[in-house]
Amino acid sequence: MNHIAFELSYLIACGFCSLPPGVLNIVHGAHEIVDSICDHEDIQAISFVGSNRAGEYIYERGGKNGKRVQSNMGAKNHGIVMPDANKEAVVNALVGAAFGASGQRCMALTAGVVVGDIVEYEEALKAKALDLKITAGHEPDCDVGPVISPESLQRVHGIIERAEKAGAKIVLDGRNITVPGYEKGNFIGPTIISNVTPDMECYKEEIFGPVIVLLKADSLDDAIRIANANPYGNGAAIFTRSGAAARKFQHEIDAGNVGINVPIPVPLPFFSFTGSKKSFAGDLYFYGKAGIQFYTRVKTITSMWKEDDVAAGPKMAGVGT
Repeated sequence: MNHIAFELSYLIACGFCSLPPGVLNIVHGAHEIVDSICDHEDIQAISFVGSNRAGEYIYERGGKNGKRVQSNMGAKNHGIVMPDANKEAVVNALVGAAFGASGQRCMALTAGVVVGDIVEYEEALKAKALDLKITAGHEPDCDVGPVISPESLQRVHGIIERAEKAGAKIVLDGRNITVPGYEKGNFIGPTIISNVTPDMECYKEEIFGPVIVLLKADSLDDAIRIANANPYGNGAAIFTRSGAAARKFQHEIDAGNVGINVPIPVPLPFFSFTGSKKSFAGDLYFYGKAGIQFYTRVKTITSMWKEDDVAAGPKMAGVGT
């Protein structure tokens, strides 16, 4: 189910809007359903949100069948922290952006690139993260809920383990925690991995769990270079008090959604959701004017009417004069 269908079904369930029967259809399935959507002659446009493997397949197969396709795919969102940034604001932003929703969202900010003293941010992030409440998502005091499945939990555990073996520093380890009352839940606590280099799996992969990796940069140019070299370009943010640094960043960063002192640069619906690089495939973005264009076929009509033709033309059944 793509994000548009989800939002529509939520609004309908809550009674905010209604649609005629057959307008919104929710179909559950796997490969056969995907292929039938890509191949069906009555389907003209496909909007997808998900993994690169699935998104690239849908984009290729749907495109071969002459359909308009947009695929919003993987992400590794960066937050560049400058030496002049407001430290308290940065820590609050990174903790919320990395660990909120257990990191299971495409706009989670999971890579912090620190220009300057990285150790002070390791300690500050750890102290803040330790105050978060880990419990079931429906509990009123929940800060970090479970990941979606046992398989997802094991995958996150494996990435953390391999990062440690590769020489990364586990500042805060969220593995092997037990939540009272939910002992069999798929819980992993906030995890902070530092001393990370761009060649490590924990940096290259979208972890999709409550994990943030920290990299050291020597300058703003170096930080931008690191972020731009990553294959994903969903979003990136900078934390600074310098207008010059912010302006340089917004012009040079290769990411679709750009934040300045904003941790998760998710645009409001009337602006387009503008991922780039391997995070997006298609020529028209989600939301905004581009989103309307995606679901619109332009028809050009050229006509000429002469006064004599109109006056002398025969009457047609069902057509008024």
